Amino acid sequence: MVKLNHHYSKLNSNPQTSSTEDFFGPLTPTVAEALENASREMGSPETCKGYGPRQGYPFLREAIASHDYKGLGIESDELFISDGATTDLANFQEIFGLESRVAVTDPAPPLYIDVHVMAGRTRLPLKTGGYGGIVYLPCTEKNRFTPEIPNRPSDLIYLSSPTNPTGVALDRSTLTGWVHYAKANGAVILFDGSYEAYLRTPDAPRSIYEIPGAKEVAVEVRSFSKTAGFTGLRCSYTVVPHALKVLDGHRLFSLHSLWTQRQQTKSNGISYPVQKAAAALYSEKGQKEIRQRIDQVLSRAKALRDQLTQQGYKVYGGIDAPFLWVKGPFQEKGILATPGSHFGPGGEGFVRLQPSGAL
Repeated sequence: MVKLNHHYSKLNSNPQTSSTEDFFGPLTPTVAEALENASREMGSPETCKGYGPRQGYPFLREAIASHDYKGLGIESDELFISDGATTDLANFQEIFGLESRVAVTDPAPPLYIDVHVMAGRTRLPLKTGGYGGIVYLPCTEKNRFTPEIPNRPSDLIYLSSPTNPTGVALDRSTLTGWVHYAKANGAVILFDGSYEAYLRTPDAPRSIYEIPGAKEVAVEVRSFSKTAGFTGLRCSYTVVPHALKVLDGHRLFSLHSLWTQRQQTKSNGISYPVQKAAAALYSEKGQKEIRQRIDQVLSRAKALRDQLTQQGYKVYGGIDAPFLWVKGPFQEKGILATPGSHFGPGGEGFVRLQPSGAL
């Protein structure tokens, strides 16, 4: 008789479809051209590629390291190319034991919680919402939607900037406090930087590795979907520094080595054409197109923010993120709206809005 994983049935929300959510338009011309050229290479015996490096082709990892992490001391071999930020944010918890204590912002993307429910790391749902066994980090109007450091230890901490779904950027002081907390508690920060390209606040670091000591406690995940329309291609990357080691009992383990082993066992890597398309983003022309794309998205978010503010709504986000966090009921056509409760108990009474449609 088949035995199922009944932890799946403990989820207190129905699976959400997201085929239209976070759609940022078509590929830019430079990316589309690179994808086409690489696909043609795959049709020739002389240039066809088989299985590539599971960690990603060096040409893409080197481009990311030299551009996105210039001056931060991140090496190309600390980068792992993946098929989307969702994949790595969901799978990284596999390295940790079921007894590990997890801290998650509230509200937060359901993924942050659901993967731990599925793994059996949580306890029964609470009457007040959420699950037992999770350390919730309230992000409310009172604390300006900034997660406060808890008074108890955690092992794995989910943070993002700009925070999703509230769209608020975390400043340098806040991130510094979290790095210190992680060091003091032997914890690991899983930092979701999927929307980092939209950050405009001067004191908001684009990478957690701008904070001294972060390479010893943090993993960073970024996505090409939010910046370059890769929602249909699927490509992202994760940084796991060599300096990041965790103590289990009396033995230190390298998370870079453990993640490498996990990827080599469970992944055959990302296709060559998709990685060539991603690498094209780092050309001079590719960068120009991406800047224009991001400016357009932020302009639309700002216009929506201004309109709602004029109508008397309390609006957050839309400055450092392409979406808004709006208090109160909302009904409008042509806008992607997600009830705040979808993101956890702390989202009750809010709605996340985003201008819809291609650019």
